[in-house]
Amino acid sequence: MAGTTIYEFDALLATPRSGPIVAGVQVVPPQVYAWLETQALRVAEKHKAPWLRLTQRQGQRAVQVTSFVGVIRSPDGYQIEVLPKVAKVINDGDVQARKLLLEMLRCLGRFRHIQTDSANLMAAHMPLLEVFIAEFLRSVEQLIKRGIYSDYTTQQDNLFALRGKLQIATHMRRNLCRRDRFFTEFDEFTPDRLENRLLHSALLQVLSWTCSQRNQQLARELSFVFAGIPISPNPSADIQQVRLDRSMAHYLAALAWARLILEDKSPLTGAGGHDAPSLLFPMEAVFEAFVANHLSRQLAQGFTLQEQARSLSLVRHIDQDWFRLKPDLLVQSSKVNRLVLDTKWKLIGAKQATGSDKYGLAQSDFYQLYVYGQSYLDGKGDVILIYPKTESLDNVLPAFYFPKSKGLRLWVLPFCLKDKRLLLPECGSLDAIFFNTPQPYAGFQDLLTVRDNH
Repeated sequence: MAGTTIYEFDALLATPRSGPIVAGVQVVPPQVYAWLETQALRVAEKHKAPWLRLTQRQGQRAVQVTSFVGVIRSPDGYQIEVLPKVAKVINDGDVQARKLLLEMLRCLGRFRHIQTDSANLMAAHMPLLEVFIAEFLRSVEQLIKRGIYSDYTTQQDNLFALRGKLQIATHMRRNLCRRDRFFTEFDEFTPDRLENRLLHSALLQVLSWTCSQRNQQLARELSFVFAGIPISPNPSADIQQVRLDRSMAHYLAALAWARLILEDKSPLTGAGGHDAPSLLFPMEAVFEAFVANHLSRQLAQGFTLQEQARSLSLVRHIDQDWFRLKPDLLVQSSKVNRLVLDTKWKLIGAKQATGSDKYGLAQSDFYQLYVYGQSYLDGKGDVILIYPKTESLDNVLPAFYFPKSKGLRLWVLPFCLKDKRLLLPECGSLDAIFFNTPQPYAGFQDLLTVRDNH
């Protein structure tokens, strides 16, 4: 299947003009471009955070992918792989960019099932979509080895032998002249249940998507196991009804993947109001989850990390709290707020230390952190902006002070994606709260549900 690989904020053209194609621009087939342009118009009409927008490049119309990563698949099967921009800046190449993204996705609840070693090996040879499909097929294969779950379901049928409970009224009406038939209601032990129908539907879906011979073969073999089970007539509705108990814990990974495959929307739609195809993820949310996951292991004893705090509001009006203040991360000690942290998936430069450039920092982010500091820290202490570490931001910036506050200070700290740690000020101001290196995982217990709260 034809396709191309791009990075965040790259642009796509239908046909190239004369002359070389500039960096950050790729050419796609005209029918694919027409579909993308239609999607960009629809997103703009809905006034939601756009995953795609109209622009122009080299004197002609173009579409630009925004801060979303993953896979875009057009109706004719053309695949556009979108990778994180940070990997492009540090010249890691497509393979390392895929590995980085897979590592970061594991910090999202439903993607913790990615087996990093096997996925990274596949990422060196396969596009991202094929890696996702292979991970789904692997989870279904493991499920089958542990056994497909069956259960008793109540059925009614007109049988040649009495089975279960005779439905006298219906039997008399339908079999008045057929003494060889019995209309009965009975319980049958069958694998035809909602979860298995969803998995069968997802297997058939990926079989139509994959171009990998290995994935095609495995998908056919697994589909054969589910051959006697019908597909789900309404996957979106069925997914909402799934409730897994401990006896079906081995279904967790496969159903999490099936949900992503069958639902035609971004996995984080509910959290951020995004409207994007499945298997396409807002990098801001991915980065936030990645930082939160690893930053919790860098905290000193006695400190806890809270995600998406929302206990305070900006104003109170008519006995109602308006404009919730929701910092990405909040560090507490003995239920006392100690640090407010916000993650920013932006590229800034430490060498741009001028009054006009201001390192590429946004004034609105400083306003936001100032309000968080006033509300959650009573106007004194430290607030932190976390950016990805790059060659242009490889160390902590000098502290920023809010002169009219009680002693509120802002730090801009890089987070190293490879080492999975937050770089700390050399002055030691935050050493009482953070270790310099993350501590080992203490372990975790899987949630027995395919619905997460992210």
